[in-house]
Amino acid sequence: MRGIPVRATGCLLLAALLLVSACTSGSPTGPAASTATTAVPSTATTVAPAPVGSASPSGSAGLFSATDIAWLQLTVAMNERLLPVLDLVPSRTTDPEWLTFAARLGTAHRANLSTARRLLAASGAPATNPHEGHDMPGMVTAEELAALRSSTGVAFERRADQHVRAHLDQAIRIATAEQRVGTHPATTALASAVVRTGNTDLAGLGRLDRP
Repeated sequence: MRGIPVRATGCLLLAALLLVSACTSGSPTGPAASTATTAVPSTATTVAPAPVGSASPSGSAGLFSATDIAWLQLTVAMNERLLPVLDLVPSRTTDPEWLTFAARLGTAHRANLSTARRLLAASGAPATNPHEGHDMPGMVTAEELAALRSSTGVAFERRADQHVRAHLDQAIRIATAEQRVGTHPATTALASAVVRTGNTDLAGLGRLDRP
């Protein structure tokens, strides 16, 4: 996590969740791999879900496990970092494909953010997100956002492409892990939707790439 020590239980559980995913689908690569393999002691690789919340407000039966909550908290933090990037697009480029893509992606991520927040509230998790202020894989830093604000046209598009791609890659990785390890039906359903739409969005982003 770019030098930030992992102290919160949610962070430990999510990293353990990623380790479980790596065991079943092959070792991940990139920043997430180092996060999962260095931040958690070996005893955390078999964290058992512990019901800590209540049923989903959507009516799906079941209790939230600590891993469900950890994934929801990180999903909220990641989406909150991506949306300012997408909001810059209309003022930084006139490319119609980028404008359409960013608008669609922004709508979907705001909907996912709303759902994740609602599920967290139903779980009884603290209102303060333990990932707030952390610079983690898939998150745009304050410095990177400033660089985006100072660029336009093709330069902006290339930078935005890198950040959106990093976000989608990491979101798919942790959502895939939540699908396998999570226990709360509405939460794992959201994770499934993130994986499905994330892969579609990556393909759409690829079509925007300039030579």
